[in-house]
Amino acid sequence: MKFIVSSTYLLKHLQVLGGVINNSNTLPILDNFLFDLKQNKLTVSASDLETTMSSVLDVDSDSEGAIAVPARILLDTLKTFAEQPLTFVVEDNNTVEISSNHGKYALAYADGAEFPKAIEVSNPSSTVLLGDILATAINKTIFAAGNDDLRPVMSGVFFQFSTENLTFVATDAHKLVKYQRTDVKANQTAEFIMPKKPLNLLKGILAGSESEVTIEYNDSNAKFIFDNTELICRLIDGKYPNYEAVIPKENPNVLSISRGQFLGSVRRVSIYSNKTTHQIRLKIAGAELNISAEDVDYSNKADERLSCSYQGDDMQIGFNSRFLVEMLGNLSADDVTLEMSLPNRAGILTPADGLDEGEHITMLVMPVMLNN
Repeated sequence: MKFIVSSTYLLKHLQVLGGVINNSNTLPILDNFLFDLKQNKLTVSASDLETTMSSVLDVDSDSEGAIAVPARILLDTLKTFAEQPLTFVVEDNNTVEISSNHGKYALAYADGAEFPKAIEVSNPSSTVLLGDILATAINKTIFAAGNDDLRPVMSGVFFQFSTENLTFVATDAHKLVKYQRTDVKANQTAEFIMPKKPLNLLKGILAGSESEVTIEYNDSNAKFIFDNTELICRLIDGKYPNYEAVIPKENPNVLSISRGQFLGSVRRVSIYSNKTTHQIRLKIAGAELNISAEDVDYSNKADERLSCSYQGDDMQIGFNSRFLVEMLGNLSADDVTLEMSLPNRAGILTPADGLDEGEHITMLVMPVMLNN
């Protein structure tokens, strides 16, 4: 088995695939890339058993074969090369020899047959959307997903496809983000929960991409196909909580404010908040928003005044500043709207501008009890 490939072209693909490989694997074979060569097409795969990703590369070859090559040493070697052709030759003594312009490097390989086979997605439904739209949907929601191992359904992003729109939801019970596209539709209704790791991989690869992504899915697995690359992952099993039920419908108190000013103020004031609760207080009256925090244990306190536009009754409400900072930082709007009903009911944060046609974002943040 022998093939010739460009060093930078190979490195570019292997770095993407390398994101799948865990730092510590129970199966030693998972520390490898699978190289499966068929004439001038080299399929490279990486897996952690839950997620498998593969790319098809064009190489110069007329042989066939499959070997598992140690990922770490190969990546570290490729990073040091300037652009040049590399020749890979599988020798009889169980090593693969790489020849560059300057030298030769031999590394031991494992039998490709030992590498776990990727799951097949049987009888899938499918939806096609633009890579950049998918990357944006992941980016806008994934930060709100939980990290609680006891509630695995909330540790992923909920994909809800219908014939009218696509909806992506993430929540950790303290904050919730619902991202919806009415300009993209599915052929039939479907819902599934995607784990974070494959989503982070997709987000990195597809940001700004004009390529179409085909998503195939059934009850247990999902497969993403784009640009000679496939990613297959196991879905999170379980029923997603009824998120619509927690979004309050009647919110008569509406605050409109500059996002940048609000974010800067919350960031500054929160430095003076209690280090365990991160609690800040919003006091709204007329056209003035007062943001304050206090850490009684250290006698630290801060308060700021911002001008805003407000309709509704005067109110005081407490929030965890970290959640507000995350949400405001994730929006790109110039102005935002915060809708509230009561100090013990969730506030709804929405961007007032900066959205594409057909794009809708609703963010929900649970209040914290104020100790007066």
